[in-house]
Formats: sequence, C-alpha cells, structure tokens
Amino acid sequence: MATITLSGLKKSYGQLQVIHGLDLKIENGEFVTLVGPSGCGKSTLLRMIAGLEDISDGVLQFDESVVNALSPAQREVAMVFQSYALYPHMSVRKNLSFGLENLSMPRAEIARRISDAARMLDIEAYLDRKPKALSGGQRQRVAIGRAIVRNPRVFLFDEPLSNLDAKLRVQTRSEITRLHRQLETTMVYVTHDQVEAMTMSQKIVVMNGGRIEQVGAPLDLFERPANLFVAGFIGSPQMNFYPGRVRNGQILVEGASAVNLPFSVAEGREVSLGVRPSHFRIDPDSPLRFRVEQAENMGHETFLYGQLGDVQTILHVAGHRSATAGEEIPISPDPAQLHVFDAGSGQRMEPHA
Repeated sequence: MATITLSGLKKSYGQLQVIHGLDLKIENGEFVTLVGPSGCGKSTLLRMIAGLEDISDGVLQFDESVVNALSPAQREVAMVFQSYALYPHMSVRKNLSFGLENLSMPRAEIARRISDAARMLDIEAYLDRKPKALSGGQRQRVAIGRAIVRNPRVFLFDEPLSNLDAKLRVQTRSEITRLHRQLETTMVYVTHDQVEAMTMSQKIVVMNGGRIEQVGAPLDLFERPANLFVAGFIGSPQMNFYPGRVRNGQILVEGASAVNLPFSVAEGREVSLGVRPSHFRIDPDSPLRFRVEQAENMGHETFLYGQLGDVQTILHVAGHRSATAGEEIPISPDPAQLHVFDAGSGQRMEPHA
C-alpha cells in the first residue's frame, strides 16, 4: 500500500500543456476515482502515476519516496485496462502467472497467488480456458486477477467496465468494491460513469481541462458542488440551471417567475440558480408551471422532460407518474436544496457571500 502525493504535477506534449500543475493527496488504502469529460486529462494522469507517461514537471511521491524516474515495475503498481489486454494464446492460468514467472518467482508462490486470486474472483473453473472461451465479464475478472497476483502497492483502473453490458457492470462494480475492502490497497480508478464514481469511491476528483475542479466525498460533491462545472457534471440526470437576477431577496428567472433565495445576496447581482431534478415538488399553490414534453416511466421512478419558462428542465418523480405532452404541472423547488452560483465566475455562493 502507498500514499500518493502529487505536487505541481504537469504534462506537456511539445508546446501543448495537458496537465496544469496538479496538487493532490491520495491516502494509503483509499479508493479514489478520477472523473471528468473526455479529454480532461484523467487517463493521462493515471498513466503518469503508473509510469507509462513521463512527468514534465512537478513531483510524484509514493509515501516519502519520489518516483518520477522509476519504471512501472519499480513503482510496484498494477494497471487494469478497458481492453483487458490478455494474451489470447495463453490459458487463464498462464495469463496470471506470466508476469510472476518473468520475475523468477518460485513456482510454489506463483501457484499460491493464482489460487488465492482465482478463489477471490470466482474464476477457478476457467483457469485452463483461453480468453476467447470467456465472456466479457469473465475476461475482466481475469485482468483484475492478473493485477492481484502481483500484490502491488497501488491498483490503477482505466475505465475497466466500459466494454461490459449494464448487468455485468453492476456485478463487476460490486466485485471491485468488495476486493478493495478485502485487500485494503490504494486504488485509483478512472471512469466517465457517474454511477461508478458515486457508488464505488471514498473520494472523487473532478477534472476539467487538465485541472482539478473539486475533490471530496461523493455526497459532498453532490450536495455542495464548488462551481457550475461540478454541479453540472456530478449527478445523473444533471442539475437544472436558471439564469436570473436578484431583486428584493428573490431570483427573477426570465420566462418563469421569482424564487426565494435561501440567504442574502446583493441586490441586482446576476446569478445562476441550480435545482436537481429530484428537488422539485408538485405544488398546486406554486406560480411556476412546468410544461411536459416527454415522460419516461421506469416503474419505480419517472423522468419528465420539458420546459420551465424558457429553460429546458428535467423532473425526477418517485414512483409512476402519468403525464402527456403539453400538460402543465405546478411545481416549486425545495428551498432547502437550492444551489446559487455567481453568473460571472461560476463559483458557488454561500450564506456569507
């Protein structure tokens, strides 16, 4: 296990800088997920931690040791890729043992590690099969097993579930979380999937344009996003945003109505009001009218898509809720769940602002 510390970490390709001086600490044994849009630098950062990408500037430490110049093997990391990266001509057993044999590890120790990993991942019945005879989920478990047998200080996962179908993603997600509890090893996980990030992580790092926007526990980011980017990225479906101007303690939302502010904001200030789809409630006394365009009934929940004033809006309603296109529903936001952001900077506004 290892504590990973990034200090002013940068990555450039010629004149193009893609990682901009990142500072981050990943505690020993912690499960940390890197999230962000495509091209934000999360996979590049993971490869820098692994030693697969050179560090242009800054310091990367494992515990108290600087590892900038060390190879992946010297760093004692194991990486699980999206593509599985298994040797197709080798059996599962050979895929698991190959790296250990190259380290000249004793045969008895190799056999013990393979047995332990196979039992942990429930792949004992597949040890003599080749990858082509396995399902996608089974192949991914073999790829994880190949990482486990190395007994690394750090596990690195680069979107490992993106090739699996929905059911297998749920199952494998659960297996990786269970493995983390068993192994208590530092894990850094890259994904674009909101559900993976929210359900698996102890800490989430939200990246954008090679910079860190916010670091925190999943619910902290959901309930107190630092800025408009994080508010719009964390949560599925994403938060609704309404541009407005403060007048007499209310936000005047163009084309809709006025919404009471949860705290004092300077008169005339331009703000963006954020409301999550699940934080609206049906309120016959409200002047706000949501005009339905489409309904998605999932049985246990309903998503309504439409317009609130001139703004495209999503409502999340518990249970089954019938609605027809063109129907107008009176709604109001939960005043305890409002998010207010400065329109200029995009930063979250707090009661003292």
